[in-house]
Amino acid sequence: MTATIVTIMIVLLLLGFPMMIPLMTAAFVGFFMSFGGLGQMETLIQQMMRGISPTALIAVPMFILAADIMTRGQSANRLIDMVMTFVGHVKGGLAVSTAVSCTLFGAVSGSTQATVVAVGSPLRPRMLKAGYKDPFTLALIINSSDIAFLIPPSIGMIIYGVVSQTSIAELFIAGIGPGLLILAMFSTYCVIYAIVNKVPTEPKASWKERAVAVQKALWPLGFPVLIVGGIYGGVFSPTEAAAACVLYAVLLEFVIFRSLKLPDIFTIAKSTGLITAVVFILVAAGNGFSWIISFAQIPQAILGTFGINEAGPVGVLVAISIAFFVACMFVDPIVVILVLTPIFAPAIAASGLDPVLVGVLITLQVAIGSATPPFGCDIFTAIAIFKRPYLEVIKGTPPFIIMLITAAALIIMFPQIALFLRDLAFR
Repeated sequence: MTATIVTIMIVLLLLGFPMMIPLMTAAFVGFFMSFGGLGQMETLIQQMMRGISPTALIAVPMFILAADIMTRGQSANRLIDMVMTFVGHVKGGLAVSTAVSCTLFGAVSGSTQATVVAVGSPLRPRMLKAGYKDPFTLALIINSSDIAFLIPPSIGMIIYGVVSQTSIAELFIAGIGPGLLILAMFSTYCVIYAIVNKVPTEPKASWKERAVAVQKALWPLGFPVLIVGGIYGGVFSPTEAAAACVLYAVLLEFVIFRSLKLPDIFTIAKSTGLITAVVFILVAAGNGFSWIISFAQIPQAILGTFGINEAGPVGVLVAISIAFFVACMFVDPIVVILVLTPIFAPAIAASGLDPVLVGVLITLQVAIGSATPPFGCDIFTAIAIFKRPYLEVIKGTPPFIIMLITAAALIIMFPQIALFLRDLAFR
């Protein structure tokens, strides 16, 4: 049965079908093989519907909607301008500003692809004009945008929390430490790159210009305060924080900044609806597929073959890191979380690992895989947005991938990087 399901998925993927088709087809075939017919097909349908029934998933379309509103409005540019006035004049300052801006916007949007568009579009031309090479610039934008997977709100963490029944609020808080660690590593590399390649610095902003930039960015900076502060203070659940974000985004862009008009609502709603539909179909198909493979004891067979159940906590974390990293090089991150998380669930439970630590590590590996050749999804987002060839986009990625893998290793060796703030907030 395992070989049949895997073969079906590989063949359908090679034929060019979208990921939801291989998932659903494999689930139906697995159901037929397990139950000897289609007479109880409603059971599989119920499992698929159960996958999209958790109330926590309501946060997904809300964060997507908030990100779409901010991407089309002024929030991103105001955050970029503020960062530039403070660090743009130091060696490598423009590159550091790009990394910081991606982190800040990730804390606003929760979407890597929205961050590539919102931050990359205005800053890439400035970096090229300043003397940075395009492969470095593209790699910096793509990989810095992946910090959005870790800094709350994170759609990847929401999906993992639903699948593994882990507290999404704890996952959000635990992602902050690793996100800041990666930002520090990227910023250090940017400074070294600028010194080695003798990239000139930007003019230094006056304190008056900084004060004006901070004043303009105060409203957008309210997003991370609203999300993290609201969850940390017990004011909001993650779902309620998502709803508050939408309201805040509407007030900012439509009322205070007046950067959007009422007719824009229909365009934004359509875009959000399409993205949400894709996400929820994937979640439903993934849950049905996960139920079938769990019923057939496939996860236990796979893990038993490789001896992961007896590997101990560190061995399980290493195995998880490798599996998710490799899978996200080829498949959409949401699908990888949906499929692989149930497979590793028995080993995680047997080793006594903290599910929040596992969730942060999985989210990090998903972020790394999303920017890693051959098929990382953010690579193709950059190709579409910046109109550059594939080889040029991936040319500068190796140093960033090495830094991200190093961050993953540090989290495995020192779990408190992820768990310190979680323990401070919830223990």
